[in-house]
Amino acid sequence: MADIEQRSVCDGVNFRSIKDDRFKTVRVSVNFMLPLEKSMAASNAILPFLLSRASREYPDFTKLSERLEELYGAQIDADVQKLGDVQLLSIYASGIADRYALDGEKISAELSRLLCSIIFDPPLENNLFPQDGFEQEKRQTIEMIESEYNDKRSYARLRCEEIMCKNEPYGLNRYGSKEDIQNLKRENLTEAWKNMIQTARVEILVLGDCDPEPAYRGFYRAFSEIRKEKPAACTTTNVSRADQVNEVTEKMDVAQSKLVMGFRTAVSLRDKRYPVVRLMTALYGGTPSSKLFLNVREKLSLCYYCSAQYNSMKGIMLVQSGVETKNVDHAKQEILAQLEEIKKGNFDDNELNAAKLALCNGYRTVGDSLGAMEAWYLSQTFAEEIKTPEEAAEDIQWITKEEIMEAANQVTLDTVYRLVGSGENVE
Repeated sequence: MADIEQRSVCDGVNFRSIKDDRFKTVRVSVNFMLPLEKSMAASNAILPFLLSRASREYPDFTKLSERLEELYGAQIDADVQKLGDVQLLSIYASGIADRYALDGEKISAELSRLLCSIIFDPPLENNLFPQDGFEQEKRQTIEMIESEYNDKRSYARLRCEEIMCKNEPYGLNRYGSKEDIQNLKRENLTEAWKNMIQTARVEILVLGDCDPEPAYRGFYRAFSEIRKEKPAACTTTNVSRADQVNEVTEKMDVAQSKLVMGFRTAVSLRDKRYPVVRLMTALYGGTPSSKLFLNVREKLSLCYYCSAQYNSMKGIMLVQSGVETKNVDHAKQEILAQLEEIKKGNFDDNELNAAKLALCNGYRTVGDSLGAMEAWYLSQTFAEEIKTPEEAAEDIQWITKEEIMEAANQVTLDTVYRLVGSGENVE
């Protein structure tokens, strides 16, 4: 059983350790949360990747790699995500559990010290990040944006979210725009770095088989010296219902058309009805036994794939499908028809229990990997009450058919996005 402990480092900085001796590895992550803003999105997005390249102590990739090899092949990586209207900038390190170190080294403590070196003491030259690393990260970030464009399933989802949330920060790309990245100057990055370490809301996680105390002390010293300002307000706008339906169709040379439908659910993570909407989404289109899979895909053969996904931070549900162009409108009608079936209560106990089982199995597998546990507790950051995956699974068991129907009747269609293919080229 995992030993979970949470404590404050300083104002706006939270430290959570999850000690579990089942694992042979440890994972330490520092996650900075800032409001998602157009003016700062691009510079913020490049930061974690740029920082993870080197530090003043290990001033180039070679020196840093040598140190990681000394730590039994440890790894450092970075990521950028969106949590509602919040931009999440993560830098994390992973390595072997302390008990496997030959000379009694505290690998988790060394990884934490290395992260502090990278985050708080980068190899600045005249108060600027090195030119070569800066230019390379700009290129790679642009490539990541282009890769989302080239993956048409991902592109269609992002376009639907962009249209649906055009007046909300969530409508921005997590990396910012290509143009903003191309126009970045090194001075922008220095300013963004100072703002991040001084004002971001921070979640530090130490997971695996290790003693978290040395890591806590290291982060406590580092943050206590730098944090002088009040943490940034990280809030998310939740629109409860759609007053009208936005319909947008775009054409592109792809063999398979994409249909993405965005719904407002009126329920977000801080709402006590949140587990009900998650289960309703699973029943609707989240499992192989769901309404959308069995009817729209299997029975009617209208889609190559058809599934629903719930974003609890924004309180929105997206239905994604790949269809032949001639079937787009028919698929849309049937997707809405299956939602009406749930609203009317036209599902039996077997369907409901299958959705519960699938959802609970998903919760119970969270503890099988350190990455999944990290993602779980980061997703819980803004919840009214932090729950373990086991507690979330228990909540699902007691949800009734009537609660599902009530939740479904609160759902309203907001956006219909069609990416219509010509059928001439193969993706």
